[in-house]
Parts: sequence; C-alpha cells; structure tokens
Amino acid sequence: MRIYAVTPIHVDAGELARRQARYDALCPPGLTVRLYDIGERAPRALNTEAEVRSSEAFVVEALNDAPAEYDALMPDCVLDPGVAMLAHTAARPVLGLLRISLGWSVCTGRTTGAVARNSAIADEMVRVVETYGWGDLFTGVEVLDLGVDAIADSTAWNHAVEAAQRRLGEAGSSVVVNGCSAVDVTTARAGSTPRLVDPTALALRLVAAGEVA
Repeated sequence: MRIYAVTPIHVDAGELARRQARYDALCPPGLTVRLYDIGERAPRALNTEAEVRSSEAFVVEALNDAPAEYDALMPDCVLDPGVAMLAHTAARPVLGLLRISLGWSVCTGRTTGAVARNSAIADEMVRVVETYGWGDLFTGVEVLDLGVDAIADSTAWNHAVEAAQRRLGEAGSSVVVNGCSAVDVTTARAGSTPRLVDPTALALRLVAAGEVA
C-alpha cells in the first residue's frame, strides 16, 4: 500500500526530511508513506484554534488533490484533520493516526489519555475523540506547554511527558497516546506504566497487518 501524507503545518526542507525518514523507519514491509509539505500558505504551528481550523482546511484541500497513484490518504497529524469529513467523500481510504491508534485501545477495552504540546491541540484532540464517540474511555489530555521546536527534540519532549504520563496513570489511564505524529517516543517512556503509545508507529503496524492477504 502506498500512502499519500501531508504535514499539518508548513515545515522547512530539513524537518520534512526528518519526518520522511521517520516514516521510512516505521513502515512495515509492504507499506510506504510519501510525505509532502502542506505549503507556505498554511500555518507554521498549531498554537491557536484559528490555526487548527486553517490547517484542517489546507489538509483537506491537499488530500483531495492527491495524485491517483496512491492507494490511501493520511494527514501527518494526530488530530486527524479532515479525516471524519473525507471518509464519507473520498474515493480512497482516508487514514487517521488518532482514529487507528485510539481505536486499538477502545477495541481492547483500555482506558486511554493523551499528552499534547499546547492547549489548542489538547482541546481539538478532545473534540475529535468525542466526534468518534469514544469519550467514555478517554481520561483527557495533559498539556506539555512546549513550543513547536520541541517536535524535533525528542529529549525535551520525552522529558516533559514523564510527569504528565504519571498523572494520567493516577487518573486511571492504562494507555497514553503521544499527541504528536512526528515525535520519537523513547524506549524508557514506551516501557513505563501507563504505556506511552507512539500513534504513528502503532497505526502503521495495524494498517500493514490489515493489508496482509
């Protein structure tokens, strides 16, 4: 399966290459993701609700214009911008990293929380979870209060996650979704309790498993 993906924010060539390399490393055999930048008109960060809504519009536009040679479409964003809308209108499968990774937790009966870089992203994640109808098994989102540069700094990100992960565990979460598609989750965090899930890695494994004949 070949997946066409777009970033939710405009990124420079170095960050695009870093994200592409991450997909290349995470994709199981038989699955490829080709990542494209959303374009210079899009926001540079998701720091406000207005930027979240603007990003969603640009993602929908880009996915609607995806080349025909791709088998599926996907936002490179754990907020699943446009996924619920395009799932009813697109001729190809539209994959949502949050929908797939959180859906795994729901299907296995695990109570799940999440961490997010800022409050705008946290609020949107809660809204999307409610749209999917999974609010009863969702314990909420802990805000990390990090800048957009932390996305490429796995050390700073994972350090900030530690306390939030512990609080979510105390609130009843058995699983915590890392609220960014482009952050590398460290082995230490992934092996702790509650379990910290890399939504991109998990979603790609599940998609690849579903493609096995």
